[in-house]
Amino acid sequence: MTETIARVAPARVAPPRRRSRRGRVNPLTYVGLIAVSAFALLPILWGISTSFKSENAVLSDTGWIPRTFTLENYRLVLFQSKIPLYLLNTLIVAGLTVLCTIVVALFGAYAAARFRFRGRTTSLFLILMTSMIPGIAILVPLYFLAVKAGLYNSFAALVIVYTAWQIPTVIWMLKGFFESIPASLEEAGRVDGASHWRIMIQLIFPLATPGIAAASVIAFVYVWNDFLIASTMVSSDDLRLVSVGLYNFQSQYGVVWGQLMAAVVVTLIPIVLVFSVMERRIVAGLSAGATKG
Repeated sequence: MTETIARVAPARVAPPRRRSRRGRVNPLTYVGLIAVSAFALLPILWGISTSFKSENAVLSDTGWIPRTFTLENYRLVLFQSKIPLYLLNTLIVAGLTVLCTIVVALFGAYAAARFRFRGRTTSLFLILMTSMIPGIAILVPLYFLAVKAGLYNSFAALVIVYTAWQIPTVIWMLKGFFESIPASLEEAGRVDGASHWRIMIQLIFPLATPGIAAASVIAFVYVWNDFLIASTMVSSDDLRLVSVGLYNFQSQYGVVWGQLMAAVVVTLIPIVLVFSVMERRIVAGLSAGATKG
């Protein structure tokens, strides 16, 4: 089994060489990319600029570059608000959700990719259909189930709902990635006397690392951005997630724009770090998983 891994793993890990394409790129392609990038980045740049302005300057200074920079908004957000606690809560819930989702979806996706059984296509279609149900349509039943089970106002309720919501999507992502791994690798492992369980754990799952990374990031971002479930399943202020906690900067007198934008910038940092660290694995996982389906 060890010889099989050493023999086939390098061939799988090595990135394929791509042939260079000759020809000029249509200038409209660059125009479209610049337009889309500006559409996505301009609100973020406006928020960053506003976070460095005082509350009086937010209303009077309409320029993109603040006339006077201040870090008061960040001081208030980091040391005199509950944003750090909300960030910790979100990291805990998102981390547990990713762990539970990947553990369940790994075996489901592997079974869907390798085993042939009656009703396989129908089962996969029904699994995918569950993720198409709007969250607002089942919000009230989820609320009553959480109350009856004694899980309301706890992280457990959030993790269970988020995991159930993400498993169908992750199964389909990993299924396509497992199908892109040649079945001959498993046959080589069986020839060496490895059990089916050992082949999965020591051979197939390590090769599926890019797909697992891409699926983990998608599940993580979903939890990080969700507001509907987080605001319904938790009522205690100390257990709120960051997406709900941002609403604390909206008072009866209006929105505290400077502090709100500073809090938004702080909450963006973990997402940017995740994408920066795992960029290559995400691209490799999504591209490999898209080759078969």
